[in-house]
Amino acid sequence: MFGAIIGDICGSIYEFNNRKTERPETIELINSDCFYTDDTVLTVAVAEAAFGDGDYENAILKWAKAYPKESYGHSFRQWFQGERPEPYNSYGNGSAMRVSPVGWAFESLEETLVEAEKSAACTHNHPEGIKGAQATAAAVFLARNGSTKEEIKAYVEKEFGYDLGRRLAEIRPVYQFEESCQGTVPEAIIAFLESRDFSHAIQCAISIGGDSDTLAAITGGIAEAFYRVEKQYRIKSGIPDELLSFAESKINTDMWGVIKKFYRDERSEKISEFWKGLEVRSEEY
Repeated sequence: MFGAIIGDICGSIYEFNNRKTERPETIELINSDCFYTDDTVLTVAVAEAAFGDGDYENAILKWAKAYPKESYGHSFRQWFQGERPEPYNSYGNGSAMRVSPVGWAFESLEETLVEAEKSAACTHNHPEGIKGAQATAAAVFLARNGSTKEEIKAYVEKEFGYDLGRRLAEIRPVYQFEESCQGTVPEAIIAFLESRDFSHAIQCAISIGGDSDTLAAITGGIAEAFYRVEKQYRIKSGIPDELLSFAESKINTDMWGVIKKFYRDERSEKISEFWKGLEVRSEEY
Protein backbone atom coordinates (compact mmCIF):
# COMPACT_ATOMS: atom_id res chain seq x y z
CA MET A 1 0.00 0.00 0.00
CA PHE A 2 2.66 2.51 1.00
CA GLY A 3 4.60 1.59 -2.14
CA ALA A 4 1.68 2.79 -4.25
CA ILE A 5 1.36 5.97 -2.21
CA ILE A 6 5.08 6.70 -2.60
CA GLY A 7 4.82 6.09 -6.33
CA ASP A 8 1.90 8.51 -6.56
CA ILE A 9 3.67 11.23 -4.58
CA CYS A 10 7.02 10.90 -6.34
CA GLY A 11 5.37 10.73 -9.75
CA SER A 12 3.06 13.68 -9.16
CA ILE A 13 5.39 16.39 -10.48
CA TYR A 14 6.11 14.45 -13.68
CA GLU A 15 2.53 13.80 -14.83
CA PHE A 16 2.40 16.96 -16.91
CA ASN A 17 6.15 17.42 -17.08
CA ASN A 18 7.29 14.04 -18.34
CA ARG A 19 10.87 12.94 -17.84
CA LYS A 20 11.55 10.34 -20.54
CA THR A 21 15.05 9.01 -20.11
CA GLU A 22 17.10 5.92 -20.86
CA ARG A 23 18.71 6.46 -17.44
CA PRO A 24 15.83 6.14 -14.95
CA GLU A 25 18.23 6.22 -12.00
CA THR A 26 18.83 9.93 -12.70
CA ILE A 27 15.19 10.85 -11.97
CA GLU A 28 14.78 12.78 -8.72
CA LEU A 29 12.21 11.20 -6.43
CA ILE A 30 12.40 13.49 -3.40
CA ASN A 31 11.29 16.97 -4.34
CA SER A 32 9.50 19.46 -2.10
CA ASP A 33 6.97 20.15 -4.88
CA CYS A 34 5.69 16.57 -4.83
CA PHE A 35 2.17 15.97 -3.52
CA TYR A 36 -0.34 13.15 -3.08
CA THR A 37 -3.14 12.92 -5.64
CA ASP A 38 -6.46 11.16 -6.01
CA ASP A 39 -4.43 7.94 -6.42
CA THR A 40 -3.41 8.07 -2.76
CA VAL A 41 -6.89 9.02 -1.53
CA LEU A 42 -8.52 6.11 -3.31
CA THR A 43 -5.80 3.63 -2.36
CA VAL A 44 -6.54 4.50 1.27
CA ALA A 45 -10.25 4.00 0.56
CA VAL A 46 -9.72 0.54 -0.91
CA ALA A 47 -7.46 -0.43 2.01
CA GLU A 48 -10.15 0.59 4.48
CA ALA A 49 -12.70 -1.60 2.73
CA ALA A 50 -10.38 -4.55 2.10
CA PHE A 51 -9.38 -4.76 5.75
CA GLY A 52 -12.82 -3.76 6.97
CA ASP A 53 -16.35 -4.60 5.86
CA GLY A 54 -15.57 -5.13 2.18
CA ASP A 55 -17.87 -2.31 1.07
CA TYR A 56 -15.63 -0.73 -1.57
CA GLU A 57 -18.30 1.56 -2.96
CA ASN A 58 -19.07 3.13 0.39
CA ALA A 59 -15.39 3.58 1.28
CA ILE A 60 -14.54 5.13 -2.07
CA LEU A 61 -17.53 7.46 -1.85
CA LYS A 62 -16.60 8.49 1.68
CA TRP A 63 -12.98 9.30 0.89
CA ALA A 64 -13.73 11.02 -2.41
CA LYS A 65 -16.27 13.26 -0.70
CA ALA A 66 -13.78 14.00 2.07
CA TYR A 67 -11.22 15.03 -0.59
CA PRO A 68 -13.42 16.50 -3.35
CA LYS A 69 -10.78 18.82 -4.83
CA GLU A 70 -8.34 16.14 -6.01
CA SER A 71 -7.68 15.60 -9.71
CA TYR A 72 -10.39 13.02 -10.34
CA GLY A 73 -11.54 12.21 -13.83
CA HIS A 74 -14.75 13.81 -15.05
CA SER A 75 -16.81 10.60 -14.94
CA PHE A 76 -15.58 9.64 -11.49
CA ARG A 77 -16.38 13.11 -10.19
CA GLN A 78 -19.92 12.84 -11.54
CA TRP A 79 -20.17 9.41 -9.92
CA PHE A 80 -19.27 10.43 -6.37
CA GLN A 81 -21.18 13.70 -6.55
CA GLY A 82 -24.36 12.09 -7.87
CA GLU A 83 -27.38 11.14 -5.79
CA ARG A 84 -27.43 7.54 -7.00
CA PRO A 85 -23.95 6.42 -7.97
CA GLU A 86 -23.91 3.75 -10.65
CA PRO A 87 -20.90 2.16 -12.35
CA TYR A 88 -20.13 3.92 -15.61
CA ASN A 89 -18.44 1.21 -17.70
CA SER A 90 -15.00 2.73 -17.35
CA TYR A 91 -11.78 1.04 -18.45
CA GLY A 92 -9.67 3.85 -17.02
CA ASN A 93 -6.53 3.12 -15.02
CA GLY A 94 -8.15 4.30 -11.77
CA SER A 95 -9.25 0.76 -10.96
CA ALA A 96 -5.63 -0.43 -11.06
CA MET A 97 -3.93 2.46 -9.28
CA ARG A 98 -6.09 2.02 -6.15
CA VAL A 99 -6.14 -1.79 -5.88
CA SER A 100 -2.76 -2.68 -4.31
CA PRO A 101 -4.16 -3.23 -0.75
CA VAL A 102 -6.31 -6.06 -2.12
CA GLY A 103 -3.15 -7.93 -3.05
CA TRP A 104 -2.19 -8.00 0.65
CA ALA A 105 -5.56 -8.53 2.29
CA PHE A 106 -6.50 -12.06 1.27
CA GLU A 107 -4.99 -15.50 1.67
CA SER A 108 -5.62 -17.02 -1.75
CA LEU A 109 -5.13 -15.83 -5.29
CA GLU A 110 -8.70 -16.78 -6.14
CA GLU A 111 -10.11 -14.58 -3.37
CA THR A 112 -7.75 -11.77 -4.38
CA LEU A 113 -9.13 -11.83 -7.92
CA VAL A 114 -12.73 -11.79 -6.68
CA GLU A 115 -12.07 -8.86 -4.36
CA ALA A 116 -10.12 -6.95 -7.00
CA GLU A 117 -13.13 -7.20 -9.28
CA LYS A 118 -15.38 -5.93 -6.49
CA SER A 119 -13.07 -2.98 -5.82
CA ALA A 120 -13.21 -2.04 -9.49
CA ALA A 121 -16.80 -2.80 -10.46
CA CYS A 122 -18.49 -0.10 -8.38
CA THR A 123 -17.09 2.36 -10.94
CA HIS A 124 -14.98 0.53 -13.54
CA ASN A 125 -17.28 -2.30 -14.61
CA HIS A 126 -15.90 -2.49 -18.15
CA PRO A 127 -14.03 -5.80 -18.71
CA GLU A 128 -10.75 -3.93 -19.25
CA GLY A 129 -11.23 -1.95 -16.05
CA ILE A 130 -11.77 -5.14 -14.09
CA LYS A 131 -8.87 -6.90 -15.82
CA GLY A 132 -6.48 -4.07 -14.97
CA ALA A 133 -7.40 -4.22 -11.29
CA GLN A 134 -7.16 -8.01 -11.18
CA ALA A 135 -3.80 -8.12 -12.96
CA THR A 136 -2.33 -5.55 -10.57
CA ALA A 137 -3.70 -7.20 -7.43
CA ALA A 138 -2.54 -10.61 -8.64
CA ALA A 139 0.97 -9.29 -9.24
CA VAL A 140 1.05 -7.90 -5.69
CA PHE A 141 -0.26 -11.17 -4.25
CA LEU A 142 2.28 -13.27 -6.15
CA ALA A 143 5.13 -10.92 -5.25
CA ARG A 144 4.34 -10.99 -1.53
CA ASN A 145 4.16 -14.77 -1.62
CA GLY A 146 7.64 -15.19 -3.07
CA SER A 147 7.02 -15.59 -6.80
CA THR A 148 9.89 -14.65 -9.07
CA LYS A 149 9.61 -11.94 -11.69
CA GLU A 150 9.51 -14.64 -14.37
CA GLU A 151 6.61 -16.36 -12.61
CA ILE A 152 4.69 -13.09 -12.19
CA LYS A 153 5.25 -12.22 -15.85
CA ALA A 154 4.13 -15.65 -17.05
CA TYR A 155 0.98 -15.61 -14.91
CA VAL A 156 -0.13 -12.14 -15.97
CA GLU A 157 0.52 -12.85 -19.64
CA LYS A 158 -1.39 -16.13 -19.53
CA GLU A 159 -4.36 -15.01 -17.46
CA PHE A 160 -4.82 -11.46 -18.74
CA GLY A 161 -3.24 -11.44 -22.18
CA TYR A 162 -0.97 -8.45 -21.58
CA ASP A 163 2.20 -8.28 -23.65
CA LEU A 164 4.98 -8.05 -21.08
CA GLY A 165 7.73 -9.05 -23.48
CA ARG A 166 8.48 -5.50 -24.52
CA ARG A 167 11.33 -3.43 -23.10
CA LEU A 168 11.08 0.08 -21.69
CA ALA A 169 13.53 1.18 -24.35
CA GLU A 170 10.95 0.20 -26.98
CA ILE A 171 8.05 1.81 -25.13
CA ARG A 172 9.52 5.24 -24.31
CA PRO A 173 9.87 6.70 -27.82
CA VAL A 174 6.24 6.07 -28.74
CA TYR A 175 4.45 6.17 -25.40
CA GLN A 176 1.95 8.98 -24.89
CA PHE A 177 -0.36 10.07 -22.09
CA GLU A 178 -2.69 7.13 -21.58
CA GLU A 179 -5.51 6.80 -19.08
CA SER A 180 -6.80 3.33 -19.93
CA CYS A 181 -5.97 0.17 -18.02
CA GLN A 182 -4.85 -1.58 -21.17
CA GLY A 183 -2.47 1.26 -21.97
CA THR A 184 -1.11 1.66 -18.43
CA VAL A 185 -1.05 -1.60 -16.48
CA PRO A 186 1.23 -3.59 -18.82
CA GLU A 187 3.72 -0.73 -18.95
CA ALA A 188 3.69 -0.36 -15.16
CA ILE A 189 4.32 -4.08 -14.71
CA ILE A 190 7.16 -3.97 -17.26
CA ALA A 191 8.72 -1.12 -15.27
CA PHE A 192 8.65 -3.36 -12.21
CA LEU A 193 10.11 -6.30 -14.14
CA GLU A 194 13.07 -4.21 -15.33
CA SER A 195 13.77 -2.68 -11.92
CA ARG A 196 16.70 -3.42 -9.60
CA ASP A 197 15.13 -2.27 -6.34
CA PHE A 198 12.15 -0.30 -5.04
CA SER A 199 13.47 3.18 -5.87
CA HIS A 200 14.57 2.07 -9.32
CA ALA A 201 11.10 0.61 -9.96
CA ILE A 202 9.50 4.01 -9.32
CA GLN A 203 12.11 5.69 -11.52
CA CYS A 204 11.52 3.18 -14.32
CA ALA A 205 7.78 3.85 -14.24
CA ILE A 206 8.29 7.60 -14.39
CA SER A 207 10.88 7.28 -17.14
CA ILE A 208 8.42 6.22 -19.84
CA GLY A 209 6.36 9.41 -19.60
CA GLY A 210 2.58 9.48 -19.72
CA ASP A 211 0.41 9.40 -16.59
CA SER A 212 3.46 9.30 -14.33
CA ASP A 213 1.84 9.30 -10.90
CA THR A 214 -0.53 6.47 -11.77
CA LEU A 215 2.13 4.41 -13.53
CA ALA A 216 4.39 4.81 -10.50
CA ALA A 217 1.56 3.98 -8.08
CA ILE A 218 0.84 0.69 -9.86
CA THR A 219 4.53 -0.17 -10.12
CA GLY A 220 5.20 0.88 -6.53
CA GLY A 221 2.48 -1.34 -5.14
CA ILE A 222 4.01 -4.40 -6.80
CA ALA A 223 7.60 -3.39 -6.02
CA GLU A 224 6.89 -2.98 -2.30
CA ALA A 225 5.59 -6.54 -2.14
CA PHE A 226 8.50 -7.95 -4.15
CA TYR A 227 11.48 -6.17 -2.60
CA ARG A 228 10.66 -6.78 1.05
CA VAL A 229 13.34 -8.58 3.05
CA GLU A 230 12.42 -11.53 5.26
CA LYS A 231 14.61 -12.65 8.13
CA GLN A 232 13.73 -14.86 11.07
CA TYR A 233 9.99 -14.57 10.45
CA ARG A 234 10.16 -10.79 10.39
CA ILE A 235 9.58 -8.72 7.32
CA LYS A 236 11.35 -5.48 6.55
CA SER A 237 10.26 -3.22 3.74
CA GLY A 238 12.62 -2.72 0.85
CA ILE A 239 11.56 0.91 0.70
CA PRO A 240 14.44 3.24 1.65
CA ASP A 241 13.93 5.14 4.89
CA GLU A 242 14.30 8.49 3.16
CA LEU A 243 11.37 7.70 0.85
CA LEU A 244 9.26 6.51 3.76
CA SER A 245 9.91 9.70 5.70
CA PHE A 246 9.34 11.85 2.63
CA ALA A 247 5.98 10.27 1.86
CA GLU A 248 4.90 10.46 5.48
CA SER A 249 5.55 14.19 5.45
CA LYS A 250 3.14 14.59 2.53
CA ILE A 251 0.06 12.71 3.71
CA ASN A 252 -2.68 13.92 6.00
CA THR A 253 -3.40 12.86 9.56
CA ASP A 254 -6.70 11.13 8.82
CA MET A 255 -5.02 8.73 6.41
CA TRP A 256 -2.84 7.40 9.23
CA GLY A 257 -5.59 5.43 10.91
CA VAL A 258 -6.11 3.34 7.78
CA ILE A 259 -2.40 3.01 7.07
CA LYS A 260 -1.67 1.88 10.64
CA LYS A 261 -4.42 -0.75 10.52
CA PHE A 262 -3.13 -2.00 7.19
CA TYR A 263 0.38 -2.61 8.50
CA ARG A 264 -0.82 -4.05 11.80
CA ASP A 265 -3.39 -6.46 10.41
CA GLU A 266 -2.34 -10.10 10.68
CA ARG A 267 -3.48 -10.84 7.16
CA SER A 268 -0.91 -8.41 5.79
CA GLU A 269 1.94 -10.47 7.31
CA LYS A 270 3.73 -7.20 7.99
CA ILE A 271 3.91 -6.96 11.76
CA SER A 272 7.46 -5.92 11.22
CA GLU A 273 10.38 -3.59 11.51
CA PHE A 274 8.69 -1.60 8.75
CA TRP A 275 5.55 -1.14 10.84
CA LYS A 276 7.53 -0.22 13.93
CA GLY A 277 9.24 2.53 11.99
CA LEU A 278 5.95 3.87 10.70
CA GLU A 279 4.41 3.77 14.17
CA VAL A 280 7.23 5.77 15.73
CA ARG A 281 7.25 8.41 13.01
CA SER A 282 3.47 8.69 12.94
CA GLU A 283 3.43 9.90 16.55
CA GLU A 284 4.21 13.33 15.15
CA TYR A 285 0.81 13.48 13.52
